[in-house]
Amino acid sequence: MNIIKRVRLKNFRCHDEFDLDCDRPVTLIIGENGSGKTSVLEAIYMALRGKSFKAVDRDIKRHEADFFRAEIDLYDARKIIIRYSEQPLRKEFEIDEKKTTRLPKKNRYPVVLFEPNNIYLIESSPSRRRDYFDELYKQINDGYTVILGKYNKALKQRNDLLKLETVTKDDLFSWNILCAQYGVKLREFRNETIKKINKYITENYQSIAKNDDRCSIKYTGKNISENEYLKELEDCFNKDRALGYTTFGVHRDDYEFMFNGKNADGSASRGEMRSIILALKFIEAKILEQETGLKPVVLLDDIFSELDEMRQKHLIFNFKDYQMVITSTNVPADMQVNKNL
Repeated sequence: MNIIKRVRLKNFRCHDEFDLDCDRPVTLIIGENGSGKTSVLEAIYMALRGKSFKAVDRDIKRHEADFFRAEIDLYDARKIIIRYSEQPLRKEFEIDEKKTTRLPKKNRYPVVLFEPNNIYLIESSPSRRRDYFDELYKQINDGYTVILGKYNKALKQRNDLLKLETVTKDDLFSWNILCAQYGVKLREFRNETIKKINKYITENYQSIAKNDDRCSIKYTGKNISENEYLKELEDCFNKDRALGYTTFGVHRDDYEFMFNGKNADGSASRGEMRSIILALKFIEAKILEQETGLKPVVLLDDIFSELDEMRQKHLIFNFKDYQMVITSTNVPADMQVNKNL
């Protein structure tokens, strides 16, 4: 079941030198805030996904150092080394002695990352909810990443033209076509994935809350044809030109968390919203396993401080079949510490 065997860091964030054995199904790292606990999860995430979930590379290296190195040993005998240097400026991944500037797709591994701010997803902004679900979709299907990148490039070109006083509808036509083409594909994938989540979310929620309340996620982007999408963009021309940006499209869509038929943000209590997010996280792990055929590594970053004892127990129980690396400021009941910082 274990994927990660050992983590070694050099000049990574606040760590001069760091070494951690992940020889148990659950690895627990204890330390005060600011002691570098999250940095360990960040290094694991980079090794498995190819990028940080927090910052750009130059912000990761320890203050006054001119390089960092992260070395992750896996149980399948592979070793992933990440190197970053400023003189000369270079970043590389080394896997089985083969060096690349990016982590190859074949070497990426699914990860469930649970951060404290995830608890507030229901109450957060539409852009944060889009970012959250986009990261999930990217792990499920590499094609989603490609299409989203193409959409964002076409959207940027359209927005740049909208800032020109002389822009006409004809100037936007080719970019409208591309936005419609990619936007429809993104919406289709989002709608299908949300349907899968909704099949299980009430059941998972009720197993946590021990009641008959029902919850679901409503994606606001409707499935429409490319021609309908194109017409929406053309109809918005005057408004978009006045504002200087594109007001219609998948980049404006949102996810509404529903609780007993009403928007959870306003109808659910803080405890109920936390149970909904827990249920979502459990489903995320299941979907990643179903779609990739791999059991994801579960990274839990200081989440116990946000959950009561009952929800802490559900968290550990529901992720028991996955390797977990957990950071915390204190030791939860019945858990052994792997590393004190």
